[in-house]
Amino acid sequence: MSDKEYVRYLQSRVQELEDKVEQLRLSRRVLMNLIEKIEREKNEILSKLERENKKLHKNNYRYAKWLINKNKIIVELESKLTNESSLKNT
Repeated sequence: MSDKEYVRYLQSRVQELEDKVEQLRLSRRVLMNLIEKIEREKNEILSKLERENKKLHKNNYRYAKWLINKNKIIVELESKLTNESSLKNT
């Protein structure tokens, strides 16, 4: 192989390697963009789930409060019925 051929070979090899480096840079940018997109979507989903969880806790609290009030009314009515029936029996 002559010096000229060897220089051409090396130049060709350098160009080939530079092309591969550029492809790798592009691939890296694409992957980084995908990772950022996935992270944004994950954060949006987490935020939505947190809001939904707070809403459900709030609704559960209201329902539990409502049940306690209804139970209190039932206990009061049962107490009145018991008092009335004991008064009738005497």
